[in-house]
Amino acid sequence: MDQITVHIAAMRVPVTEAKSRLTHLVRRAEAGDEVILTRRGQATVRLVPVARPVDPQTRRSLMEAVRASGSAKACAGPSAARSQDFLYGRDGLPG
Repeated sequence: MDQITVHIAAMRVPVTEAKSRLTHLVRRAEAGDEVILTRRGQATVRLVPVARPVDPQTRRSLMEAVRASGSAKACAGPSAARSQDFLYGRDGLPG
């Protein structure tokens, strides 16, 4: 199925008007809408929600999933400590 990307224009509000509508504008920003405050028609401030911290249980689950994914992709190979020995001769010099 094809994905459709929708670009919604940012909500642009003059600072003087934003003073009386701040609670509403904050709610819109928290909901994911882009809210830009303007001064004399020029964008000056963008309201964005603060990223909420992830609770410890969710973080632990995410880390376990990442570790499991990495372990599943890992394959046996030469030891990293000896992986470049072919660059050196028996005397230990490059050759």
